[in-house]
Amino acid sequence: MRVKVCGITNRDDALCAVDAGADALGFIFYEKSPRYVAPEIVGEIVAALPPFVTSVGVFVNASEARMDAVVKLAGLRAIQLHGDEPPEACLGHAVPVIRALRVGENFEPEQMRSYLVDTFLLDTDRVGKYGGTGEIFDWSKAIAAKDVGRIVLSGGLNPDNVVASIEAVMPYAVDASSGVEAEPGKKDHRKVKQFLKAVRCANRQIDE
Repeated sequence: MRVKVCGITNRDDALCAVDAGADALGFIFYEKSPRYVAPEIVGEIVAALPPFVTSVGVFVNASEARMDAVVKLAGLRAIQLHGDEPPEACLGHAVPVIRALRVGENFEPEQMRSYLVDTFLLDTDRVGKYGGTGEIFDWSKAIAAKDVGRIVLSGGLNPDNVVASIEAVMPYAVDASSGVEAEPGKKDHRKVKQFLKAVRCANRQIDE
């Protein structure tokens, strides 16, 4: 089971997550988010990462030119569209695209088919928020969505519930942000380590 730790804003938190076993780190370039980080800072963080760790830029309704410029400046290896972007916004980028979709009562996996990507991040739908709600959603919808593409499960995951989420959904990856924070934009290193340890335990159970 792969793990992405999102909302990274500084080098210490990034290296803590990587040392604990994270496969990917998410950097938020939405200026209204309390987890926003400048591309120049991300570039410095990414330069300090070991090989095989994927740096993901999270964008909300940004222009194609803005995203492409940040990809180059920050050294990103993937981008995540987390706003209201239309399907065509997923096309034409130099790095792979993850389409984030917010899951509420009216979410239907069939709507995913209009996006020409193979990996989707599913997060909790809350009015006025593009993520970081700290709340889980109905995981049965994520199970159904696996018929359409790879699923990165997000939304309120923390050290206490991540094993249950993996057992229930068996997603391609899990994503944690607020569930491993001391405060918005600052990770709790103990929680980060507990989260990754819990995932490793779940992986061993799967292998057995």
